[in-house]
Amino acid sequence: MPKFSSDGVDIYYEVTGHGFPLVWSHEFGGSMESWQNQVRYFSRRYQVITYAARGWAPSDVPTEPEAYSQDIVVNDLYLLLKHLGIEQAHIGGLSMGGNATLNFGIAHPEMARSLIVASAGSGSSGREKFLASSKIFTDRLLAEGIDVPGTEYAHSNTRVQLLRKDPQGYAEFLRLFLAHNNVSAALTFRGYVMARPTVYALEEKLRALQVPTLIMIGDEDEPCVDPAVFMKRTIPRSGLVVFPQSGHAINLEEPDLFNRSVMDFLTAVEAGRWVERPA
Repeated sequence: MPKFSSDGVDIYYEVTGHGFPLVWSHEFGGSMESWQNQVRYFSRRYQVITYAARGWAPSDVPTEPEAYSQDIVVNDLYLLLKHLGIEQAHIGGLSMGGNATLNFGIAHPEMARSLIVASAGSGSSGREKFLASSKIFTDRLLAEGIDVPGTEYAHSNTRVQLLRKDPQGYAEFLRLFLAHNNVSAALTFRGYVMARPTVYALEEKLRALQVPTLIMIGDEDEPCVDPAVFMKRTIPRSGLVVFPQSGHAINLEEPDLFNRSVMDFLTAVEAGRWVERPA
């Protein structure tokens, strides 16, 4: 079982295919398995790397609050590339993984050939309401376990789109989500998701970011719509793809559109045709 140590926490990863490296970082509600449609598609051309975030088995599951933060998660991704001897890669992620991708690009731009930032930025708008509801959610995870609050979370307004489009895929998503450790889920949400800077707080850093960036959102993923538009207007070499009648898990809801959009982006980047936004 391939793993590497990130400051004493063992992180599990998988490598599929050959070619230029393409890394995918999963969301809070997902896991490595969430990227299966992308692994199968992109491994025909790329060396596709997926990994289980700390707190998600088969990676280690720390139970100390200080083991979870945005800086730590970004460093896990950095150390994964170092472990594999990769000097540069296309970096992509969704939601929690999308924020990790964005902040990896800010911290290590020389290692990012491009950034794919999907469904990122929740908690940036409506901050007080987000923090209040998140506290209730994490309190319940610790007190009740994951089954009941997790099921309610999976039926939120930004998740029901997957259920409507693909009931079997939704059942698999829910099964995998409810298998998460409730303690590490709560600590991840508190230490990373709730504590990370908002997208708006990154404005100066985003304006200086020169890595080609593809921003992707579902038009019914309300917490991420305004942050996505802000990123498009702020990151110089960025583009925005909006998925119609789609929620948060766009890689699961619309895998074909997701894959084709990313492939078009990667092709443009590699051809030197992904340009800077006009002033």
